[in-house]
Amino acid sequence: ILDQYRLDGEVAVVTGGGRGLGEGIAHALAEAGAAVVVAARRAAEVEKVAADIRAKGGQALAVPTDVTNSQALEALAQAAVDGFGRLSIWVNNAGGSRAMGPRVELSPKDW
Repeated sequence: ILDQYRLDGEVAVVTGGGRGLGEGIAHALAEAGAAVVVAARRAAEVEKVAADIRAKGGQALAVPTDVTNSQALEALAQAAVDGFGRLSIWVNNAGGSRAMGPRVELSPKDW
């Protein structure tokens, strides 16, 4: 079934990618052919996930990131472009916000 959902040439950022659902999403995107930038606060966790993806023949970068910091998010996007030449998929998987609603309606503080 993955042949129907190929992502070859795409570059995906997965926040909260160091464990749990985010780790699974990162692996699934890599299996579908995307280069994956794994991001989360814990460096050891994102390094492990990225290494596991590379060990299976995929492309991955680990970028420790605090998604509550807008400058860190800009640096994360730039790391994807620097590492793989583009950015085409962004998965907002990192949790922890008490504010709810569409991103475009949230203030930077709430985000």
